[in-house]
Formats: sequence, C-alpha cells, structure tokens
Amino acid sequence: MMHLFIVNQSGGLIHHRPLGARAPRIGTNDWLRIGSTFHSLHAIAAEASPVKLPGNKNSYNSEDGIESIEANGIILKCLQTRTGVKFVITAEPGTPDIELALREIYVLYTDYALKNPFYELEMPIRCDLFVQSVDALIDRMERNSNAGGGGNLGLSVKK
Repeated sequence: MMHLFIVNQSGGLIHHRPLGARAPRIGTNDWLRIGSTFHSLHAIAAEASPVKLPGNKNSYNSEDGIESIEANGIILKCLQTRTGVKFVITAEPGTPDIELALREIYVLYTDYALKNPFYELEMPIRCDLFVQSVDALIDRMERNSNAGGGGNLGLSVKK
C-alpha cells in the first residue's frame, strides 16, 4: 500500500500518511490539494454517472460516487461512510484486501478518533492510538502478504 488519506464531508483533508517505504513523499500543501480535488471529483462522478444506484446510494448506504480508480501502476480505493467521510487508499496493482483494510481503518477511526473526548469532528485527526493502530494493521497486512497468506489477513471485520 502506498498512501492513506481521509477527507471530511466538507472536502477538507483530516488525515494523510504514507503506508510504506516505497510511497512517494508528498508535501502537506500537495496533500491538501489532493484531498479537496478527490472530494470534488467524487461529487462530480455521482452527478455525471449515467447509471444511478437506487436512492443514489452505494453498497455501504452512503452517497454514490467514486469507489475505485485503476490506472497503470496505481489503484485508488475509496470507502465513503454514511456521514460523508471518505477513506482513500492508493496502492500498487495486485495489492490484496484493500477494501478490507479500508473497512478496518474505518473501525479504527470510530474506536480511536470518534470516541476520543478531545477529538472534534471535521478537524485533523491527532490521535496517537489511531496512528499506531493503522501502522499495526498495515504491518500485519504486509507480513501476511509476504508470508503468502490471503483471505482475511488476520483482520477482524466488525459490522
């Protein structure tokens, strides 16, 4: 995996981080532009789509929009929550279980950021436990991937 970025419902970047040693280093201002641009493209895609999902909702019952983009050398996957927060991972083609990682990161966000009494909605995530848990998740995924594992990669999916 290369990068994780989280965009709030207003299009503001609330978290970003490289997820591996091979991830290109991008400056904070560039990250802010990437987050707001993705938010805008997501909204435009929902409006411009020739096929509307029932109730304009996707499989997670959140607003329709970009769920995946595949190009030469990169995959972008997006999980948008019911509240409009977008969790986005970029990865190399062939990276397994990206959707599962996105769902698990969302669970970590709800457990460590939203339940933190000092965290304010729509503001940048500054929760050490969230960052440490995301790091542990990515390490676990990389170890299982390198060991030839598959399936759920040792992740627990809460629904």
